[in-house]
Amino acid sequence: MTNFHTQNIAKSLELLKTELGGLPTPEVVNRQNLYGPNELVQKKPKPPWLMFLLQFKDFMILILMVAAIISGIVGETTDTIIILIIVLLNAVIGFIQEYRAEKAIDALKKMSITMTNVRRDGAVQNLSSTELVPGDVVLLEAGNVIPADLRLLEANNLRIDESTLTGESVPVDKLTETLELADSPLGDRFNLAYKGTLLTNGRGLGVVTATGMQTELGKIAQLLQGDEVDTPLKRRMAAFGKNLTYIILFICVIIFVAGWLRGEDELKMLLISISLAVAAIPEALPALMTIALARGANRMAKKKALVRKLPSVETLGSVSYICSDKTGTLTQNKMKVVSSFATEPFIDGIEVSPLLLVMSLNQDVNVKSETELQGDSTEVAIVESAIAQLGFENFQKLTQQFPRVAELPFDSDRKCMTTVHQFGEQFLVLSKGASESLMPVLNSPLNQQHLEEMSNSWAQEGQRVLAFAYKILTALPQPFSYETVENQVNFAGVVGIIDPPREEVKRAIAESRAAGIHPVMITGDHPATAAAIAREIGILKPDDQTLTGVTLAQLSEEAFLEQVENTTVYARVSPDQKLRIVKALQAKGHYTAMTGDGVNDAPSLKAANIGIAMGINGTDVSKEAAHMILLDDNFATIIKAVKEGRRIYDNIRKFIKYIMTCNSAELWTIFLAPLIGLPMPLLPIHILWINLVTDGLPGLALAGEKAEKDVMKRPPRGVNENIFAEGLGYHIIWVGLLMAGVTLGVQAWSLKEGGHWQTMVFTVLSLAQLGHALAVRGERSFLFQQGLFSNLPLIGSVFFTFLLQLAVIYVPFLNTIFRTQPLSLRELGICLGLAAVVFHAVELEKWVKGNLRKRGKKTITKM
Repeated sequence: MTNFHTQNIAKSLELLKTELGGLPTPEVVNRQNLYGPNELVQKKPKPPWLMFLLQFKDFMILILMVAAIISGIVGETTDTIIILIIVLLNAVIGFIQEYRAEKAIDALKKMSITMTNVRRDGAVQNLSSTELVPGDVVLLEAGNVIPADLRLLEANNLRIDESTLTGESVPVDKLTETLELADSPLGDRFNLAYKGTLLTNGRGLGVVTATGMQTELGKIAQLLQGDEVDTPLKRRMAAFGKNLTYIILFICVIIFVAGWLRGEDELKMLLISISLAVAAIPEALPALMTIALARGANRMAKKKALVRKLPSVETLGSVSYICSDKTGTLTQNKMKVVSSFATEPFIDGIEVSPLLLVMSLNQDVNVKSETELQGDSTEVAIVESAIAQLGFENFQKLTQQFPRVAELPFDSDRKCMTTVHQFGEQFLVLSKGASESLMPVLNSPLNQQHLEEMSNSWAQEGQRVLAFAYKILTALPQPFSYETVENQVNFAGVVGIIDPPREEVKRAIAESRAAGIHPVMITGDHPATAAAIAREIGILKPDDQTLTGVTLAQLSEEAFLEQVENTTVYARVSPDQKLRIVKALQAKGHYTAMTGDGVNDAPSLKAANIGIAMGINGTDVSKEAAHMILLDDNFATIIKAVKEGRRIYDNIRKFIKYIMTCNSAELWTIFLAPLIGLPMPLLPIHILWINLVTDGLPGLALAGEKAEKDVMKRPPRGVNENIFAEGLGYHIIWVGLLMAGVTLGVQAWSLKEGGHWQTMVFTVLSLAQLGHALAVRGERSFLFQQGLFSNLPLIGSVFFTFLLQLAVIYVPFLNTIFRTQPLSLRELGICLGLAAVVFHAVELEKWVKGNLRKRGKKTITKM
């Protein structure tokens, strides 16, 4: 591929086989057949019906469908209907999410179609940008969207806003001269213009070098066509479903064989085994996940974080790196004067300093009111500073007192702008420009040295330095030109301008570090600017590294993988390099979040574990590619969302802890009873009742539990951490055994006493599970520390389920259905007392773990 920025104009035209008058029509037709339309090609989308069917390929969903079939075979129609509804609901939600995600390329495609003026057959024609071909000569004016990638042939005061492509916050001054560095970043190729960027100032002429998918915008579209990564929740639940199924099937086979060997009725044992298998599979889990994620998404929307894909709600709680764009995300996306130096003395007859005079008059800002300024972002910042120092009325008086009579507009070669104003019988000549441009024309070597020192110092702090100068003439020189006017000027002062960081960002980054999350800045801006902002807000620490796009391009994959975890600032990077950074972090075992607002961010937004687009300044492309949108463009909102994500995952774990412990108790009870010489303790209908009512209602209410106090002081979960980490698996086993032990104990006692043993077994197991639901509300906090009524839905569901259980025991009609018998008050009291044992045992577990954690911290501190 030709690097047109290293070719001169004549060579570029020769390589493209064209000329300044444009292409002849027959050649245009040939090239349109060769290159195709100048539009972005979309990969063939999956048809909606296939998208929908693919939602059923998840292993857990397949197991639930098998469970539904088995339930139907054994006559449990209600169970079958509930499971199928849950499966269908999840499929519909997944289909909607995937269908919306496919809009990303469509948004990109619509964005890129414009009308443009083209020279063909020696005449100017106004055509759709889709008709352009390489070699076309395009006329450019302020306000145009660049229709294709161009090599500039003419550039008259030409500035292009490339922020959506490169991340550069300031419009780029364009030129036509040949550049030498072949592998320079996109933002430094000043003689090129890119498809989809905006021409903000001046006019020019360019020859088309690439169209459609061959443009830089097209390359981004190709990157967007990659597959998205699975969320951590999907991975963990897939592994959970497989392991759980194997364990349950194995135990159920053992139970059936044990009963058959003991001489139990084969059909009865088959029904019990099948009922137990269906009951042990937590079919409410997908529903709980959907409810928990939907509630979390609703809460996050109220906090200005709009979730487009439900699994992303939980993914936020897993991220260990947040890769953030600088402009508009960490900064205000608004230039501001942060440093200034004014010289003395004042000009005779003028009451303001020379610096404020030049700042007020040497500008092309449309000042509609004190707060409504329109124009170039740098000039707007200068005028805002002048108004703040002078007051709006004095600023207006200055502009009226010294009317402009002539000017030398900004030129990208000399990087300077001069205006001439009437000053009585004399003329004020006011100049503004880059310090290196004004330095040679100052009338004092001392001022030249002073300006150079300040410029170097402020530039190292990431500031864009502008110098100001003036002189007084009795008559305008002839000819009126740069050479005759911009010489021997007086130094008026200098200002430093920067896109300042958001006020709340520094605190948000500190919070993210406390939560074990590493913030990283990835920007197309200048390295000095990026490093200065990163250092100020706490991203760049003394031991951290900064990499530029040029350096990154030279690193091998192995070398980059060694550096990626120590690099916190990337500057002057290209879109494919952003994607490379995200994938490198993922290769090192990290979940990554990527924030951005531009077209250039879209591929990395899609590839990241969670892509976060800006809602105010973000492009449609970035929003469609992202998993979440910040409605207030506020980095601090991400931290709130992370907290919500961790809370949701905690609640899913609490549900799993509750439901699987209950299922474990049922399995242990039925498995151990024959081994110790007791009759089969439960009937199939008892198992299904516990599964649908006792397990389900309180379990779903756990989804609304509030976040625990230490939720943002823990490190992110590891990539390979399974759902049973941190002792969850042990809890399921030992508490399940405890419930089974209590249940079998009451069975043996009641058999000996001649009581209603099966009803007591059924009741103890049901009530013990309700006590367990109250205890697992907190991982580390005791129930009464959390507040008994801080989760009213849970308290309500426990109370309601308790009433249902009493109805099953004492309502004659239900006695017949469930084969139960009314318990005496003594028997009911024993059941309640034994159920309380489980509650207190789980609370005791928290106390033991808490003491062990404290001892561990003390040991680490001593070491």
